[in-house]
Amino acid sequence: MKTKYGFDTTRERSELMKKIRSINTTPEILLRKAIWNLGYRYRINVSKLPGKPDIVINKYKLIIFIDGEFWHGYKWKDKKPKIKANREYWIKKIEGNMARDKINTKKLTERGYTILRFWEHEIKKDLQTCLSKILMHTSSQ
Repeated sequence: MKTKYGFDTTRERSELMKKIRSINTTPEILLRKAIWNLGYRYRINVSKLPGKPDIVINKYKLIIFIDGEFWHGYKWKDKKPKIKANREYWIKKIEGNMARDKINTKKLTERGYTILRFWEHEIKKDLQTCLSKILMHTSSQ
């Protein structure tokens, strides 16, 4: 089966990839609920800002991205050599995501925003530390 990206894939792989969410992931919802319970109000997936940030707390000019480990290259130097299937495509895709993340961070910083990036696993395993980092940036203003 050919995908829209032009490479062969199995039906099972194709079905698995379709199930991956890009918005309203479990870590995003966990973090958003915790932020809301602290009394902060925010906007989600703001398309007018570079990178379409996951969470924007306008009052503090704070932007939060929740990055998926695979898509954004967590421990990329270790993982890159382990990619076997469709290697050329996935390396180009993930490195493109990483480059775009840097560009968007720079653009947002130039607009005066503070950027926080959390890996999905950080939110799942240690939500309190993530919240502490957010509180440090909101209480200092």
